[in-house]
Amino acid sequence: MIGGNLDIQTFLKYFARIATLLLVLPLHESAHGLMAKWLGDDTAQRQGRISLNPFVHLDPFGSILMVLGGFGWAKPVEVNPTRFKNYRAGYAMTALAGPVSNLLASFVSALAFAIILCFRSGQEAYIRLITNQLDTMSCLLMLLQFLIIVNIGLALFNLIPVPPLDGFNILRAFIPEKCDRWVYQHQREITYVFFALFLLMNFVPTQYSPLARASEYLYRLMMKAVLWIPDTFGA
Repeated sequence: MIGGNLDIQTFLKYFARIATLLLVLPLHESAHGLMAKWLGDDTAQRQGRISLNPFVHLDPFGSILMVLGGFGWAKPVEVNPTRFKNYRAGYAMTALAGPVSNLLASFVSALAFAIILCFRSGQEAYIRLITNQLDTMSCLLMLLQFLIIVNIGLALFNLIPVPPLDGFNILRAFIPEKCDRWVYQHQREITYVFFALFLLMNFVPTQYSPLARASEYLYRLMMKAVLWIPDTFGA
């Protein structure tokens, strides 16, 4: 019975990652395109990248990493920052839109989790979840937890200030142009070194992983932001 439940947990974890890949990554990339459009650049719209159709966004290698490791990426949305009124600020705001969309998706999942706990059936399902007696409702709660965690992880991963991640494009608004040009010239080498180190980090225990600890902290913070709802209105 325990082995069966563990199999269900594994299935739901990968299901949440696939759901994020097909539903949330398109939202992430569309958020980039929408922000660029609002700031004056319609390149993404003309290329059909402001779309919730996952197949216009998926990157093969990034998709595989997303499913297997919980972190990945889609094809970058092309931006023409010369069309922004403020080149650097516009580029940074466009980059920030993606991680923000992941945090919003995580918050919506947390809100749904909290609303379910307002009902006695949801509270009973949560007890079954933490005692590993899984059924349909407790599996739904587990899936929502995975969606919260995966989206937080994606947001934090993309905020790492290393090219080609969003975090570096945000950082570019604040670093000297000379430094920006140097990073741009050596972007490929920096990216290879970063991803090699990132893959090695998968072998580091969770308690020593900065990304895992930051994700756990943000998860606890987000749950605190919504759990007052069942505490106040719950059965």
